[in-house]
Amino acid sequence: MPEQLNRPLKVIDTEPALLGEGPVWDAHRQCICWVDILNGHIHEFTPTRNTYRQIQVNDMVGAVALRTNGHFIAALKSGLAFVNRDTGAVQMLHHPEVHLPGNRFNDGKCDPAGRFWVGTMALSEEPGAGSLYMIEKDLSHSRKIAGVSISNGLAWSPDHKTFYYIDTPTMEVVAYDYDIRTGEIAGKRTVITIPENQGFPDGMTIDRDGMLWIAHWDGWQVTRWDPLTGEQLLQIPLPVARVTSCTFGGADFRDLYITTARVGLTEEQLAQQPLAGRLFVVADCGYEGVEAWAFGE
Repeated sequence: MPEQLNRPLKVIDTEPALLGEGPVWDAHRQCICWVDILNGHIHEFTPTRNTYRQIQVNDMVGAVALRTNGHFIAALKSGLAFVNRDTGAVQMLHHPEVHLPGNRFNDGKCDPAGRFWVGTMALSEEPGAGSLYMIEKDLSHSRKIAGVSISNGLAWSPDHKTFYYIDTPTMEVVAYDYDIRTGEIAGKRTVITIPENQGFPDGMTIDRDGMLWIAHWDGWQVTRWDPLTGEQLLQIPLPVARVTSCTFGGADFRDLYITTARVGLTEEQLAQQPLAGRLFVVADCGYEGVEAWAFGE
């Protein structure tokens, strides 16, 4: 049996999200950023000042990543965009799937070379309708994986040689050999299989030791795994079913932030899970993450 993390779980006092996702720690501003996909909100919370604000982008927002200039690249329903964090101004770019209006972006992150990787899924959740794309610094794009159902967690190993990926309905984490110079991936293999009684694998992050942390949709938990052995090492129970993603933050990257959702829950379920959709943190969780990479040079 995996160990349970015996650290206090704190609720961040911010507006609950319908579909909270994609947390990213901004080490420069010392704040946690995350999205509410369906409401089109980008949230920011600064723990040292206990300040909270949100940016409304008036569109579904599947993911955001930091840019080297401190602002965001965002994956909106209507396409990729730059978002100015100070003014909220949205500069539309292009859309890799402009021909597929039934799709939307889901999870996305920057790789160690500063490229933005972002996946898609059908609004209807039609199997195989999505893809995973890599957006270059010059904004050109290439499709890395086709036939994806619900594109979700992404992570790169600390030595930058392995890419980890989750397509939720597969119940697996797969690994690829990754070339940081070109962004090419090859040699797909399954490294983790999620037991059916633990919900669905959703978002994912990695710690300094190369262990993967996975959020479980309808699984009430975050878990830590060894991708070399496929062994589950740790679990963090949560008081909500729909756990969507997690990332490390704080001055030394030892605080684990966890996003959740309330979408699709019945009134009875919401009464049992009043904290659904809130942001949680396990301060000084005993493990250390790595800084998020930013888009651009």
